[in-house]
Amino acid sequence: MTETKPGLPASLKLLIGAGGIYGAFLYYGSLQEDVFRFTSDDGGTFKQAWFLQVLEALSNVIVGYAGMLITGATKGIPLTMFGISGAAQVTAKACTSLALANGLSFPVATLAKSGKMAPVMAGSLIIGGAKYSLREYLQVLAIIGGTAIVSMGKKKGSSSSSFMGVAYILMSLALDGVIAGFQKKLKEETAKAGVKPKPYDYMFWTNLFMCLTAIVISFGLGEFTTGIDFCLANPEILSKIVKFSACSAIGQSFIFYTIANFDPLVLSTVTTTRKIFSVLLSIFLKGHSLSLTGWSGIGLACGGILSEVQAKRSTKKSHSH
Repeated sequence: MTETKPGLPASLKLLIGAGGIYGAFLYYGSLQEDVFRFTSDDGGTFKQAWFLQVLEALSNVIVGYAGMLITGATKGIPLTMFGISGAAQVTAKACTSLALANGLSFPVATLAKSGKMAPVMAGSLIIGGAKYSLREYLQVLAIIGGTAIVSMGKKKGSSSSSFMGVAYILMSLALDGVIAGFQKKLKEETAKAGVKPKPYDYMFWTNLFMCLTAIVISFGLGEFTTGIDFCLANPEILSKIVKFSACSAIGQSFIFYTIANFDPLVLSTVTTTRKIFSVLLSIFLKGHSLSLTGWSGIGLACGGILSEVQAKRSTKKSHSH
């Protein structure tokens, strides 16, 4: 499971990696929810999702560049697929933010994004003719069904998820399915070129193209100037956005630290279970009121997520024997 490197014991490395990911991304999720629930004195709300993506990607570019300077940049990387993958990734992230900006609650959005295997499976079934086990179908159905029950199980008086919010989160999920294909193609292109990009190469180049895409779209939509104006008029939200962007870059660094020291399954387990804690943290700390039906939906969706983690671990064990 772990690489036999001298230095810190594996248990301490896991504590550093997992602790960093949990700490950075739990706060990241909380801040993201705060940004889109913020109401200014004149009743205005923050809607500039693409402007937010500019700042988030920029913070990752800065940390990625610093990381490349320390670890050394890889020369001869083919950048076309980095550009395509980056553009798709930033669009998926912007769609998630737009879902929140259009009234979808953070717990529902986070649970829905945990069902990203659904578009991946659908694409593989339609394009590749792939086959999946009954368990895999049930896991995806549990996550989707649980999310739907949560969105319908709000107590009376709670804000209902808007149609546009649901549309944006579905677009984000569809893009997740496409991104998986782009990332596979990216690995093939780099292998063909005979280069092996390091973690910070991935972080820098992917986020550079994410940032450039977000700049072009935010200027095209007029969000760049309105976003700056809103932040200057409301310094409270600006501090949240700066912290949000910093958490993203710090979290990414801990992800790369975990990738460097552990099996990908460890990272998958940490990031997947983190989403469950993000949902629970949001419900308890942000005043989301759920009925008994809503809580049953949370249980069903979390059961599907944990079953997915357990299935991956079982598969890994069977391959290693």
